[in-house]
Amino acid sequence: MALSEVKALTFDVFGTVVNWRDSIAREAKNFLAPKGYDKDWHAFADRWRARYQPAMDKVRNGERPWVKLDDLHRENLVELLQEFAITGLSAAEIDHLNRAWHRLDGWPDTVEGLTRLKRKFILATLSNGNVALMVNMAKYAGLPWDVILGAEIAQAYKPRPEAYDRSAAMLDLKPEQCMMVAAHNGDLLAARSRGFHTAFVSRPLEHGPNKTRDLKAEHDFDVIAEDFIDLAAKLGCW
Repeated sequence: MALSEVKALTFDVFGTVVNWRDSIAREAKNFLAPKGYDKDWHAFADRWRARYQPAMDKVRNGERPWVKLDDLHRENLVELLQEFAITGLSAAEIDHLNRAWHRLDGWPDTVEGLTRLKRKFILATLSNGNVALMVNMAKYAGLPWDVILGAEIAQAYKPRPEAYDRSAAMLDLKPEQCMMVAAHNGDLLAARSRGFHTAFVSRPLEHGPNKTRDLKAEHDFDVIAEDFIDLAAKLGCW
């Protein structure tokens, strides 16, 4: 199906839409520094994120039943606090810090680019984040989604095929009427294998100076853009 038949853009969120690394470092510093802790807060963010894929893998491979991302993040945070020798937090304080993932900033081009794209396309999340996380993040960062889809709705973490198939089905669209937008080559390849069109958006600062992968599009995706404003222009949204 031609690119002109695309009706919906489905978005990876962490890294593609929002700057999780700087946001988590800020939230951790603002919450823990007043308690007397002086840590490398970007390292704290990196180590928390490093636990992300291994935790989801246990769900993907059937080692444990479905668990939403908020719960995986909290389990990982408890381990992370031990690693960084941060002690004495109450359950409520750990919950608050865990919800730092609900308070992530968009990239500078995010809101303007999404607003332009919304004039022509349905905008949907297709993230591993759970619904409450995505909704709260959207309210915090002003993200103009039409609908929240993704792992919790599909009961499958990307890149499981069900995550893409069920998202398209929820929109009553064929996969080829959807375009996956992501800053990660693997996500786009998985979506393309399910029939989605694909758009790569470069986010070279996602991991700060530590980024070693996804620095550029490594495949012949339908669209390759510098940011969301460039993506909007390439998709005819002015």
